[in-house]
Parts: sequence; C-alpha cells; structure tokens
Amino acid sequence: MGCRCSTSRTSTAAAAHAQAKPRCPNRCGDVEIPYPFGTKRGCFLNKDFLITCNDTLNPPKPFLRKSSIEVVNISIDGHLNVMQYTAKVCYDAKGYSVDSNLPYITLSKFTFSRTGNKFVVIGCDSYAYVLGFLGEDRYKSGCTSTCDSLDYVTNGSCVGTGCCQIEIPGGLKELEVEAFSFKNHTKVSSFNPCTYAFVVDQSQFHFTSNYLALGGIRDEFPMVLDWEIITDKTCEEAKICGLNASCDTPKDNTSTSSGYRCKCNKGYEGNPYLSDGCRDVNECEDPSRNNCTHICDNIPGSYTCRCRKGFHGDGRKDGGGCTPNQYTVIKVALGVGISFVVAIMSISWLHFLWTRRRHMKLKEKFFEQNGGSILRQELSKLHGQSSEKAKIFTEEEIKTVTNNYADVIGCGGSGNVYKGFLPDRTPVAVKKSKFVDQAKIDEFINELVVVLQINRRNVVRLLGCCLETQVPLLVYEFVGNGTLFEHIHKKGNLSWERRLRITAETAGVLSYLHSETNVPIIHRDVKSANILLDENCTPKVSDFGASKLVPIDAIQNCTVVQGTLGYLDPEYLQTCKLTDKSDVYSFGVVLVELLTGKMALLSDKPEEERSLAMNFLSSLKQNRLLEILDNRIVNDGNKQQLKEVAKLAARCISVRGEERPTMKEVSLELQGRLSLMSNGQYYLRDNVESNGVQETEYFTSTFYECRNGIGSHTTPTDGYDSVQQLELMAFDYER
Repeated sequence: MGCRCSTSRTSTAAAAHAQAKPRCPNRCGDVEIPYPFGTKRGCFLNKDFLITCNDTLNPPKPFLRKSSIEVVNISIDGHLNVMQYTAKVCYDAKGYSVDSNLPYITLSKFTFSRTGNKFVVIGCDSYAYVLGFLGEDRYKSGCTSTCDSLDYVTNGSCVGTGCCQIEIPGGLKELEVEAFSFKNHTKVSSFNPCTYAFVVDQSQFHFTSNYLALGGIRDEFPMVLDWEIITDKTCEEAKICGLNASCDTPKDNTSTSSGYRCKCNKGYEGNPYLSDGCRDVNECEDPSRNNCTHICDNIPGSYTCRCRKGFHGDGRKDGGGCTPNQYTVIKVALGVGISFVVAIMSISWLHFLWTRRRHMKLKEKFFEQNGGSILRQELSKLHGQSSEKAKIFTEEEIKTVTNNYADVIGCGGSGNVYKGFLPDRTPVAVKKSKFVDQAKIDEFINELVVVLQINRRNVVRLLGCCLETQVPLLVYEFVGNGTLFEHIHKKGNLSWERRLRITAETAGVLSYLHSETNVPIIHRDVKSANILLDENCTPKVSDFGASKLVPIDAIQNCTVVQGTLGYLDPEYLQTCKLTDKSDVYSFGVVLVELLTGKMALLSDKPEEERSLAMNFLSSLKQNRLLEILDNRIVNDGNKQQLKEVAKLAARCISVRGEERPTMKEVSLELQGRLSLMSNGQYYLRDNVESNGVQETEYFTSTFYECRNGIGSHTTPTDGYDSVQQLELMAFDYER
C-alpha cells in the first residue's frame, strides 16, 4: 500500500514562488518541479537534478533521474521527499521464513536527512539493522522491538514495546535495511509473526497498535533527502544564486561536503536559484510583516514607517511610535466623544423602535394565530353577565397582574399556574400552557366562549384570557384551599358528611355540563386534582383544557386519547370513542378515592392490581368492602350509607359504558343520600337494626335542613324515588 504526502517543510511564501525555469514544465502530476530541478534538457541545473516524469501513469508521477525512486515533494529549502519500500520478513510457527523484502537504495549526490528521518522497527519478536557508508567508513546500527501481548503496546510510544526507533547520521548516500526475527513465534503468531523496518519522514509517521495487525503496514513510506549544489568553486564563483539572493552552507552537512544552497535576501522571497527568482516583498500589504503604527511605505527589500498628519514620531511599534500633537488630541477627543454619544443614542433609539415594532407585530401575529378576532366576534354576540365580566387581557396587563410571573403556585406536564392580583386586588390564577394545537384554534375559541358562559358556584370561573403570547393565557378566579387530592391523601381532614357533600355538588356540576348547557360539555379529565376547595370546602371543578363540546346523543371519535391514568375510561381508551359516560367513569374513581382514601393508582400493588377501580370492584365482589374503606370515615352510624354509595361508585366504574348511570342520575342519588344524612335517617336505621327492630317505613315525605340556625322546608328532588331513598337494602353487588 503506497503513501503520498506533502511535506510541511516548505513555507507558504516559498511555495508561492517555487517556479520552474521559463518555458519549462513546472509540474509532474501533483508534484511541483522548481528549478534547479527539471524534467527536460535545459530545464535542470545538471544531471543530478533531472526528474523523470512518467506520464503513462494516471496521474503522472516523477522519479529521480531514471531510477525507480518516486518523488512526492520538492522544496527549494534543500529537502526532497521520496517513497521507499518497507523491509519485511515473516515466519510461520515453525520458524520458517514465508515472506521477505530487504530494500536497498543508493544516491549519487543527495544524502539521507539526519534531522528529517527516523529508523523504525515494528514487531513483537523483531530486530533490524540500517546499513550504509559515511564517506569510506561502513555504518551499521540497529533496534529491537518485542512484546508478549498487544495489551502492553501504547499508541504513540516507540521505545521498544511493539515499536522502536533511532536516529540516522547525516551524510549517508547509501541505505540498506535488514529485518530479522528471534523466531519465538509461538507467543506472537496469533496477531503478527512479522518484522517491519524502514526509514521514514518522522513528521509523516505516528505509531499505532494497528501496525501490528496483519496487513496493517504500508508497502512504502516517505523519507526525506537533503540536496545541495556540489561545486569545486566557491558559491559566488560558480554563480549559483540569482539576484537578491545569497549563498548558504547547509547546517547539517558533513565536514567534507563542498555543497551550497541559496536563499533570498531579507525582504525578498521566491526561487533564489533563478536569475530573477527573488522578488521584493511588499511588507506594507500585510500588517504582520511590518512594525508601523500609522503609514507604511514599501522600498526594495524593506519598508519605512511614518506618522499621519497631526502626529509626530518614527511611526514604529518597536520605536517611539506616533504621538498626537497637542491641539489634535483635544480636537480628536472632543470629536470622538460627541460622535460616540450621538452614535450610542441613535443606535439605542433605533433599537428601541425596532424592538417595539417587532414586539407589536409579534403580539398581533399571536393574537390572530390564537383566534383573537374570532373570540371578539363571539363575545360581541353575548349579552349576558358572563360576557360583560369576560375580558381579553393584553400581555402587559398579565405581566402586571402576575408581577412578571413571579409567584408559581402550580406546575405540570401541560403548563404552569401563576398567582396574581387584579387592579382591585382580587386574587386570580393565570394558567400558561406549554403548547397549543394550532389546527384546533377554532374549536378552542368555541369551547372558551361556552366555558365563559358557565356561571355555577361549583365551577372555577374563567375571568378572561390573553391571546398576545405564543400560547394563550387563561385567567381564573383564585381558589386557595388546595385540591381535593391534597385533602384526601395528604391532609386527611375530611369527614364523611363533607366528602359526601363534595361528591354531590361535583356530580351536580357534571350533570349540568352534560345536560343543561346549549351544547353538552364533556370535561374529559375529571380527577381529584382538578377539584379545588375554597375556604368553606366548597368544591369547584377546574381545568377545562381537555374538554370537548359534543352534540346531544353524539359520539366523539378522537385521534388522541386524553386524560389521566387511573381515571381514564377503559372503554374510551380502547375504542377512542368519547361519550358523557367517560366522565361518569372518572367521577366514579374520585368517589372511590373518597370512600377508600387511596390513590387512583396503587403503586404498592402488583402491576395487575394497581388500578384502584379494579381493586375496589374486586373487594366488593368478595364482600370485603369494609376492609378497603377509609377507617377515618367508618363509624357505627354510617356503614349502611357507605355501602349504598359504594354500590353507586361500582355502577359508575363499570367497564361497559352502557351499564353506567348518567351524571344526572348520579347527582340525584347523591343529593338524596346527602338529604338523608342531614335528617339523621341513616343513623336512625343503623340504631334500629342494632336493636333487632326491622323498620320498613319512615315519615319522610319532606326534609328539613338547618343552616345557620334557620329551618328551611324542601321537597324531595324531582325524579328521585322517595321510597328508594329511604329503603335500606342489604348490599349485594351484581353485574
């Protein structure tokens, strides 16, 4: 495997002027051929500098004279890169040689570079020699490389473990490389039973353990030759160098050498071997080449510095530089100061106007994008109290209300909630979603208008919205006593009567949404965390972000199922068909939470038993209801009512939607149970049964409630069977 390289020894400036003799080819393939080298008669200095260009190859390749030594780079600073074969010897496990190659190279006038090359030996059972002549004396040196395992070989390290290297002396004109093995192949034949040796340009070689793999070594490596012009005259007598150039004796030459090299004088660059090859460098074009502080004037071979008008001095960085005249300092300082102030003020004002205009356009874009115009039209059609209270806030108003979003009172996967105060100090909650579906903006606005019209005590009132931000902001009334979830699972301070009242009022709200609004509303995310409690523990249903408007008797097909695991209707989850019975299921799970005090997902249960709903149904079926009920609400006077509410909850969380009651039916039944509790009927029944008396009739065609010491007379709720209200049946769960 061959190698082509470009040496880094040639400077950029030299490369730019490394031209050939006039009317002579300056390239062979990819390699530049500068004078004193050449490929044709009259183009090279003498036969030692003849380059044979083999143009039958693709691309053409240059060779030294008529030899097989391929040239890959020529630099006019006295170095030449050529390719040389790798010495190799390989053995089988019995110690027999199976492959070998021992290269030999002889040069006429050029020598192998001492500073540019290294002699390298690679192998794990290997040693090799490099041989040659220094004048009339025979030279021989060697290097040994061993290793028992590749684990001990370090990339970049060539000190004897897998790789060793030594320097070669300067002045060698003949080079022979011999590779050998200690023939201890039983340990190393598994990865490479070979020895490799070569002289290589050290800037082009970096040892890695890959070289020890079979086939990992190149067939050729580049090496560096030193060239010079040999003459028995002096350099000046032989007129080796051109104009504006001088002779130079190579520093790494041998003491017997009579060779010379040329270099361009200071301030010139190019090919010093051509008569006019060294050309003046214009130091003033490149600031890095001169030391002038103000004005640079180029002269042949150098440059001069001077100061511009209003300054005095030598104008040099390494000298006195340029000092401004006294009046100039004041004038310049004043002008600069005024200009700077004017520029800063102008830029600031333009930036302010540009930022303000850009922000206004962005707000207008968001307002239209979020359906602002549609919402305005819809609100203008409303003439009730709700529309008067609903407000479209500006972004600046929201920032003022929330004190620039300073007080975060809630955060979740869908967004954050911030507390704020209206100008009249009314507390509000501002909900900022993380994203909005732009494809459903019309639907969002329609639902927003409907929710704005809901004026129920048990619904968190929507006061308005802001559509000037990337996602709409919703402004709700502030309910500050936490969520039902927190009161059940963290505080545990709710009595059974209060729990029953919360469920009855919540069921009333859902019944209203399903059957009493112009277009039925399915909440779609009923859960204890979305039921807020005020200071009187009055429930308020919140978070209508996932709600859907569904025409009467219609089934909503959804492409994406939305809701919360544990509360999600299994029939909706399986079929993607949303009905009002989906809310009934979720409400049933909340009812079970209130009965058991347990979370909707039971993390301490096996995976198949983690659903509270399924766990609850299983307990009812096995007549273990009292075992799963919350001990904090069970007493001798309410067990029968707990059983009946549990029966209602079981109907709500039925797997099949058609078996579930409607929210209106649920609301009526819970209101009836609450009325019985207010009248003490369940307490009476439990006491009567405990005394062995079987009561079948009660005098309760009417109910009395005492609130704040004032009695009020009400009749049983319409549609609710008063006999069924008062009949206390033994609980028998059936499906």
